[in-house]
Amino acid sequence: MILFLTLFFSCTQKQDNNHDNNLAPLEKLKAGNEKFVSGHPVHPHETPDRIRELKKGQHPFVVLVSCSDSRIPPELIFDQGLGDIFSIRTAGNIIGDYELGSIEYAIEHLHCKLIVVLGHENCGAIQAYETSGKEKHNDHIQKLVDYIASEEEEKIIPDSLRSNIDILVKANITHGVNLLKLSTPVLKLLVDKNEITIIGAYYDLDTGKVLFDK
Repeated sequence: MILFLTLFFSCTQKQDNNHDNNLAPLEKLKAGNEKFVSGHPVHPHETPDRIRELKKGQHPFVVLVSCSDSRIPPELIFDQGLGDIFSIRTAGNIIGDYELGSIEYAIEHLHCKLIVVLGHENCGAIQAYETSGKEKHNDHIQKLVDYIASEEEEKIIPDSLRSNIDILVKANITHGVNLLKLSTPVLKLLVDKNEITIIGAYYDLDTGKVLFDK
């Protein structure tokens, strides 16, 4: 009986993996997140064979720019495995020159066609920014705060709404998407030619659900 169940679940996982491989990159992320939220992830591409396969080279299907927060590991919340996601993580999913260079590498040399900027509920970097008028940091956290404070998308939020962390988080996500879409010399050209897609997303800590921008 145990052998039967093992073989059954193994076959089911293979069918799920084969189905997901036929999906477009964004749909693949959505399908993986649905499995994660349902509590039935299949944990693809984690075998010794996959490790050996990747020695020949990597072919991730998405560039994911996300927060460093330990509660949102991309491979887990999207039910992906080794070599699937080109992951760039910084506190507050902040994007500077080093991150841009990494993204350009994934687009130009690994041929990724989708970039997702993923923020999340109760982001610590955004909370540090929200309280920055009350206290200053005597360390490098202040650099993160200063960066977020410089974002035009944050500046236009009315003072009456600045205590709403969700609004600040979503403005920060929008900033990341806008920055990438306008980034020269590489990304803007490809966006204008409809050769790559850049989209924002928000992770709900209560449910594990990822909500993608329309």
